[in-house]
Amino acid sequence: MQNKNIILGITGGIAAYKAAELVRVLQVQGAKVRVIMTKNACEFITPLTMQTLSGHMVYTEMFSQYLKTSLEHIALARWADAVVIAPASANFIAKLAHGLADDLLTTTCLATTAPIAIAPAMNKEMWAATITQENIALLKNRQVFIFGPASGEQACGEIGFGRMLEPKQILELIPTMFVSQLFYGKKIVITAGPTREAIDPIRYISNHSSGKMGYALAAAALEAGANVVLISGPTNLTTPVKVRSIDVQTAEEMYQAVIQEIAACDVFIAAAAVADYRPKNVSAQKIKKHAATISFELQRNHDILAEVAALAHRPFVVGFAAETEKLVENARKKLESKNLDMIIANQVGENLCFASDESSVVILCKNAEPIELPKTQKTKLARQIVKIIHEKIYEKL
Repeated sequence: MQNKNIILGITGGIAAYKAAELVRVLQVQGAKVRVIMTKNACEFITPLTMQTLSGHMVYTEMFSQYLKTSLEHIALARWADAVVIAPASANFIAKLAHGLADDLLTTTCLATTAPIAIAPAMNKEMWAATITQENIALLKNRQVFIFGPASGEQACGEIGFGRMLEPKQILELIPTMFVSQLFYGKKIVITAGPTREAIDPIRYISNHSSGKMGYALAAAALEAGANVVLISGPTNLTTPVKVRSIDVQTAEEMYQAVIQEIAACDVFIAAAAVADYRPKNVSAQKIKKHAATISFELQRNHDILAEVAALAHRPFVVGFAAETEKLVENARKKLESKNLDMIIANQVGENLCFASDESSVVILCKNAEPIELPKTQKTKLARQIVKIIHEKIYEKL
């Protein structure tokens, strides 16, 4: 759940009080939560309660003077990594099953490409009703996740199926929304971040890479079932849980780590911004300011990407091309000169890509038309890239 963007939808039902605990446990697990409440939900629990717990404005109306834009449902839909409706009433389930969009929550569900899950909560007879079960079947066929319901005592005093799952049970199920198993049991090695090449004990040569794309790819590969090794230069990012991380500083250290891990590797993704050169002579002491100018002799670092691509038993090799001009042209040259299977080109420069949470890329493969992925959050972009890598590997088999 770490850094996942979760929209929590709350519909009208007594189980709405459980949504407060769900927000809390989601945040404990590192998720970012935004809450959308229907008009009926506000009769059972107040938006102020959910705003206090989530730390963010609660959305209750399709058109409100407090919304930043009249297209807030689109912004929310694009922001979400997942949409979870808990509780989901029989009325909401019917609307979702038949594509109605008459409020902010249903409209957001219709507009999002993120996975959707519902946690049904209703009287046992309403749950057992033929029309409800037909609606549930429709949603299952559309890959909507159904969490529950459980059997137990209900607010009306009856006992049976229709009781909403407890928040901790829902929390355990939400990660299944992200798991694709595309790379189940495969080993994927990813490099990320910048390298630092020492000039003296105080100074170094580096670049503006934040590592965000590489870390997003590591999380996406993990969701796809892979055994992920992340070889990272210095960043301020948190390694995704269950990803094995190797921290390095220099290009030489990154090279050695890659060579150590490349055996039995199925996919190698070189997302790191590795320094092409390093100072030939590193001063043992801090260099003092004397002359008006100073010169350094630089020597080439290993071309990690090219050397991996040249291996006799090589993995599927994916490179990155950060370009300030002629994006596709320069990326294709790199693809061909280094004999890569795929290259991901992104425009960099002032206010572009580095340190941003969003990016757009063009994916190039040999003998194939470029694939353009429009600007979106790097976490979502990473999932798209992992899926395309899988498709391209399948095409080669």
